[in-house]
Amino acid sequence: MDPERSVYKQTRPNYRKAFIALECDPDIFTELAHNLGADGVEFHDIMSFDPDMLLFIPRPVLAFILVFPPSVEYDEGVTEREKAVPVYHGKGEDEPTIWFAQTIQNACGLYAILHALSNGIDRSRIRRGSPLDDFLTTAIPLAPYERALALEASADIEHAHTSAAKKGISRVPDAKDDIKHHYICFVKSPKDGHVYEMNGTSNGPMCHASTVAESDDLLEGGTLDLIKYYIKQAGGDVGFSLLALTSS
Repeated sequence: MDPERSVYKQTRPNYRKAFIALECDPDIFTELAHNLGADGVEFHDIMSFDPDMLLFIPRPVLAFILVFPPSVEYDEGVTEREKAVPVYHGKGEDEPTIWFAQTIQNACGLYAILHALSNGIDRSRIRRGSPLDDFLTTAIPLAPYERALALEASADIEHAHTSAAKKGISRVPDAKDDIKHHYICFVKSPKDGHVYEMNGTSNGPMCHASTVAESDDLLEGGTLDLIKYYIKQAGGDVGFSLLALTSS
C-alpha cells in the first residue's frame, strides 16, 4: 500500500467485496446494532432542528449518523479540509478514536454504525463474544489497511449486515448498484473530548478541535451547528437524514 494515499482511494477502483446498502431507518439501525452486540442503545430520527422537536429525542445523544447525497460542493469541501489531514496510520487503544477505512462497496452505513458504536458507547455495553466484541479485539491493534482486511473477513458482521439490509420499505438494491447517498458519523472522542467526523472514505478521522463536547450528550455544544454547516455546504436540506444514537 502507498502510505501517502488513503486506503479507500487505493481500494475503490477494485473493491474485493460489495454489500447491499442499508436503508436509513432507525429501527433497522437499532436491530443491526443489537445483532452486532451493542446493548442498551437505539437510533432515532432527527426530524427537525427546532429545539421543541429535539425535546422528544432521548438523552444523552452518543453519536450522530448523517446520510446525504454527495454533491460537487461537498466533494470540494472534503478535498479542501483533507489538505490539513494526513493519511492516517494510527492503531491501538491509545488513539483518540477507533477509525475504519472503507474497503467494502456500498457499506458506508455499516462503517458509520461501527464508528458510532466503537467510539460512542462504553465497551461494557458490547456483549462478550459478540461479532462486534470479537472484531474490535482483533482490529484495534492493527493499522488501517490490516484493520480493513479484518472487517472484510468477519463472516458474523457480514451476516448481521445482510440480514438488516434486506429489511425496510424500499426496494432492496443489488450489492453492485451505484448508490447515490453516503453515511458519515459524528462522535465524541472518549480520549480527548473533541468531536470527530468519521468517514471511511476520507484520509482518516477528522478532528473538529473547535467543537468540544463538555458532556457525553452531543445535543449540547456545537455538534448540531457543525452538521448544519455540512448540510448547507452540500447544497441544502433535500435528501438529508440524520440519526441519533442514544441510550435505550
